[in-house]
Amino acid sequence: MKLFFTLALTGLLLGFLPTGASAADTKTIVFFGDSLTAGYGLDDHTTMAFPGLIQKKIHDEGLPYTVINAGLSGDTSAGGLRRINWILRQKVDIFVLELGGNDGLRGLPVASTQANLQAIIDQVRAKNPNVKLVIAGMQMPISMGAYTQEFAAMYPALAKANQATLIPFLLKDVGGVPELNLPDGIHPTPEGHRRVSETIWPYLKPLL
Repeated sequence: MKLFFTLALTGLLLGFLPTGASAADTKTIVFFGDSLTAGYGLDDHTTMAFPGLIQKKIHDEGLPYTVINAGLSGDTSAGGLRRINWILRQKVDIFVLELGGNDGLRGLPVASTQANLQAIIDQVRAKNPNVKLVIAGMQMPISMGAYTQEFAAMYPALAKANQATLIPFLLKDVGGVPELNLPDGIHPTPEGHRRVSETIWPYLKPLL
């Protein structure tokens, strides 16, 4: 996992610095999530997963930001809490939190998931007091009954409590669309990731 983060950071610094910018001038955006962020099932997660596509948008506009893909397939909110300190070894200017989906699919208590996500946010803020926070909302299948509504409400509550930017549903127009997902029906195809990046961009761009 450490090797993945190191290679991702090095590759992005070398390949996407704006013209005339140095590493010292460049700010950092961390996408901290699970397999959706990691780009599970893609041939090249560095360029095809939505964090890489966001990096390209940033590069095309000449903005001094480097994106770090800190996604880990299978990660839960508890797993994210255990590994957050590693990513906080560097300064973080914008932190995009995309976790909780695996908790929901396992039917874990929403209160526990919310507490873990809040603890992650608290640690990020403690190390980076001026960080800008973005929370990526997720939804569970309606077949899960009352749990679905309770889970969906968690993300707006976290965003409000932490004055964070909320992306209401990360997989808008992608989730449940067969042709935009891999055969597992969960993870987006390259086109699905492109659409996810288009969902994220209007919320992220004003923060840059």
